[in-house]
Amino acid sequence: MRLEYEFKLDNVEIPRFSVEAVEGIGKLFSLGTLVLNVLDTKKKIEIVFHGLNPEDPARKIAAFQDIVSSATSAPALQFEVGSSGSVPGSSSYYSWLSLMRA
Repeated sequence: MRLEYEFKLDNVEIPRFSVEAVEGIGKLFSLGTLVLNVLDTKKKIEIVFHGLNPEDPARKIAAFQDIVSSATSAPALQFEVGSSGSVPGSSSYYSWLSLMRA
């Protein structure tokens, strides 16, 4: 199924992103730069991290936090880990992370 729509960041109060299970460290660097750019205009964003084992989402969140926090121009950030769990009947695990400008 394919769904096409027009998306404007200005129309979204809290932008949301995802990191899929098969995405590597390169995705975290790309997402880090995107998130810092979005936080220049938005106060908060949310990201869902997905993994194929229970430890994957937490590891990806820790790496992402290190990457984003290392930017010399990054604003003061507050991280809040949200809901996490598994998708019933699958080997998929997830965890939500909120980032806010402090």
